[in-house]
Amino acid sequence: MFEQKRNLAEIIASAPSRSPVYPYIIAEVGVNHEGSLDLAKRLVDEAVEGGANAIKFQTYKAETLASKDSPAYWDQNFEPTSSQYELFKKHDSFWKDEFECLKKVCDQRGIEFLSTAFDVESAKFLNDLMTVHKISSSDLNNKPFIEILTSFGKPILLSTGAANLHEIFETCSWIEANKVPYSLLHCVLNYPTPDEHAHLAMISGLKEHFPKIVIGYSDHTMPKDMHNLEIATLLGAQIIEKHFTHDKSLPGNDHYHAMDRHDLKRFHQRLQVVFKCLGQSDVVSLQTEQLARLNARRSLVSMRPIPKGKVIEYDDLTWKRPAHGISPKDINSLIGKTSTIELKEDCVLQWNFFT
Repeated sequence: MFEQKRNLAEIIASAPSRSPVYPYIIAEVGVNHEGSLDLAKRLVDEAVEGGANAIKFQTYKAETLASKDSPAYWDQNFEPTSSQYELFKKHDSFWKDEFECLKKVCDQRGIEFLSTAFDVESAKFLNDLMTVHKISSSDLNNKPFIEILTSFGKPILLSTGAANLHEIFETCSWIEANKVPYSLLHCVLNYPTPDEHAHLAMISGLKEHFPKIVIGYSDHTMPKDMHNLEIATLLGAQIIEKHFTHDKSLPGNDHYHAMDRHDLKRFHQRLQVVFKCLGQSDVVSLQTEQLARLNARRSLVSMRPIPKGKVIEYDDLTWKRPAHGISPKDINSLIGKTSTIELKEDCVLQWNFFT
């Protein structure tokens, strides 16, 4: 039903496409499993059903992620918890055993397993389970942690939320120091992101500043019609990450702005229509245009009767449809030739009429 994709590591290591390509879709579960392994497995199944290429979780312990007085940075109308530590503590029960289990489930279901590590210990055990490491926007300036992640020698997927361009260049220099390939995801660090704050044109900006790097998009807008993801694709995002849930009506920081399997199916359906309209990027005359090419273009035509033996002058000629005769582009080659037969007015001219 959906286009087959290479794995994420291969995409990151490849040269970016010059024209829009069907994106690699990451269903970002985060901690929407809420500590239930059964629910996490269900989310894997629903991501597969929706057509995701990968499913991504988040791996952390509240104690290593946030101090106890860390204030909220999300919309508290949707998620009322005012402390980062308190929110993260609710959902930090998954650890090595759970993620090893989920990796096996993903392999069985044919979907790539990913999880964003937020500390060194989780990064180490996740390294055995993944071919790519994801770096959250929140860790973009975390040089020691990035150096540890890149030391594994695997491709990096870096979100650029809340970053200035010079900061992105600086972070990329740390990644490049370990000679690992990487991709950048445009991201706006608002939960949720209003459409007017999505600034999807930054995808084009990243493509301009990083022309040799595959660029993608990590989306935090409300799912609604998913047009933002279509626009991102057309702007050149080759990797798309969006939060994923089984129930968008649930309270919590990552449910209300997440897509579900139905949203993802609709996105694929619309995107397939978009790519039918896009067609090919090679600029050529299409087979479906050949009749119009032959009949809607013009030929050189006699402006007036031309007697046999006359040397052709500019004023003897005009140009009319169809393109069954000498092309108007060859008018200078025809002028000065001699007619070998008598030609009536409005005759579509052929080369064998002249010498």
